[in-house]
Amino acid sequence: MSSSNIPNGDVPTAPTSAAEGEEMRQRKKDLRKLVRSRLKDMSQDEIESQSELVWKNLFDLPEYKSARSVGLFLSMPKGEIVTDTALAKVLDDKKTLYVPRVGLDFEKCDMDLIRVEDANEQEEILHGSDGARRLFYHDWPRNKWGIPEPPLDVEHTAAQPGNIDILVVPGLAFDDNGGRLGQGKGYYDRFINQMRLGGDMRRPLLVAVGLEASLLEGDEGPVPMSAHDFPMDDLVLPSRSMRISSV
Repeated sequence: MSSSNIPNGDVPTAPTSAAEGEEMRQRKKDLRKLVRSRLKDMSQDEIESQSELVWKNLFDLPEYKSARSVGLFLSMPKGEIVTDTALAKVLDDKKTLYVPRVGLDFEKCDMDLIRVEDANEQEEILHGSDGARRLFYHDWPRNKWGIPEPPLDVEHTAAQPGNIDILVVPGLAFDDNGGRLGQGKGYYDRFINQMRLGGDMRRPLLVAVGLEASLLEGDEGPVPMSAHDFPMDDLVLPSRSMRISSV
């Protein structure tokens, strides 16, 4: 990991003892419980309203406007920022879109991002009999979290180092130093490691997105960071965008 990608040049270090490691795990567990409780208290209307503000802020970023390719997740059915309109916007802007594929073996905790192919899935922007827009993943199978996944019986092109200019990263909690707390499986940290160590250490640009409830402030933060946790370059919330890294 390059220190140029980390706020103040401070490279996170692994816990120096088993006790410190256990303390970090417990701290992360407590923060997940805190933020999940706050998200659970939000109505779906409030989540959708905040989501639209997040995407407006993200699409106003110069880095998005100049990007040729974007990695963007498909959201869970509830309790998370909603990505439907964002996915449609990326395609409307004629950018190459990559979406996550976890597959069937969830215990491996491995993930790649596959390209939404022009010839097939951009035709997606089909309209149903009621005139509603249906995106490419409408008929995809759902994984254990209810998230659409690319069909295993269809060949897809997986992203290689250098293919993705901006990676939009979900998470449960964030702080204003670039700290990110995920669901605990490490999918994104492993993927980012593959992309950056295999190519340009500055790409993809890591743009975290979250609802207001996910920002840790005051005594709540910061997010505990270990050696394998990648700090974010930007954080985009409903109320504002924050540039964290000088990348």
